[in-house]
Amino acid sequence: MTQRTTREIRIGNIHIGGSNPVAVQSMTATRTQDIDATIRQVELLEAAGADIIRIAVDTAKDVAALAEVRKARPNANLVIDLQENYRLAEKVAPFVQKLRYNPGHLHHIERDKPIREKVQHLVEVAREHGCAMRIGVNCGSVDPAKLDRYPKNDSITPMVESAAEHCVMLDDLGFDQYCVSLKDSDPNKVIDANIRFSEIRPDVPLHLGVTEAGMPPDGVIKTRIAFEQLITRGIGDTIRVSLTLPFERKGDEVTAGRQILDDIANGRFRSVPRFEHTGLNIISCPSCSRVENEAFIDLAQNVKTMTEYAKEHDITIAVMGCRVNGPGETDDADLGMWCAPSFVNLKRGPHTLGQFTYDEILGRLRLELDKLIEGRARQRRAEPAGSVERSSTLHKDE
Repeated sequence: MTQRTTREIRIGNIHIGGSNPVAVQSMTATRTQDIDATIRQVELLEAAGADIIRIAVDTAKDVAALAEVRKARPNANLVIDLQENYRLAEKVAPFVQKLRYNPGHLHHIERDKPIREKVQHLVEVAREHGCAMRIGVNCGSVDPAKLDRYPKNDSITPMVESAAEHCVMLDDLGFDQYCVSLKDSDPNKVIDANIRFSEIRPDVPLHLGVTEAGMPPDGVIKTRIAFEQLITRGIGDTIRVSLTLPFERKGDEVTAGRQILDDIANGRFRSVPRFEHTGLNIISCPSCSRVENEAFIDLAQNVKTMTEYAKEHDITIAVMGCRVNGPGETDDADLGMWCAPSFVNLKRGPHTLGQFTYDEILGRLRLELDKLIEGRARQRRAEPAGSVERSSTLHKDE
């Protein structure tokens, strides 16, 4: 294993980076305004051994609820996810140890204000309250201006460029208590993005995760592959295993993360250098306070059960719980769903097929899945006999 070389930053009563142990993080999957449920979930995550717990805040009512959570769990290391409203930073900072913002979301509010001014505001708030910061870049919510500069099949360069650009902004403001995350639902892209970024900025602590990893055991396998390939290279200072789980089992994220770290430390590896997925691939988010209907969790489980008959087909189905990441992070799936309070948006690739109730969606999904399978079968039947063999021969000769 390569030794980590990042600088050290403080998050509440722990330090990450440098020679500190890799910290394990998770996130509440409750509606933040449901104070009792959110406190209960923080307790579950703490009991499972979470070093850092992230909570999403999007409204003034969420802020008020966060204050109550802090009163109930005064020693928890809390991170706030600012979602699309960076202005809430000054209201939540007194209650948390770290602020997380997504560069791709900073354009949602005060669109005429330069991004650098918004980042400066965040830094000033963090500095005043002694908070660390995370620059959190996600595959489905990268700044559109950056995406337009590169081919559609290159999703990694815009992510790395965005993270590096924001690091420079924080550096220029004299703020060094920050880390970065670059997440995708494809473990190979997570590996590549983090390796590329660490070559540019070996000093910056990295938070690792495969976003929308899905349900166990597949979600744990995808995450393990990324972590094994990165942590053995000295890359990664905090981790999160993002799994779609029922409320009472949310601590399993932490348990899985601890197990992976223990296996790596003791030389027990289960992955190969590249993740080659064959067969049905179900992507689903781990749920959080952004989810507007808790039926999303049952839907994800039902999709897994219903699609068992198609497990041999190389098809990706995405099940997303909210409007924030759902639209963008289903674009690359063959079939994608993102959930609203009373209906589910169904997509085929980037194209929307319609909105369906929670009772209707499984039947329509199966119809579209069968169409996709039959379409690919027709395409194979239409290929000239021996075309695969000729293609293989040509590739071998080259």
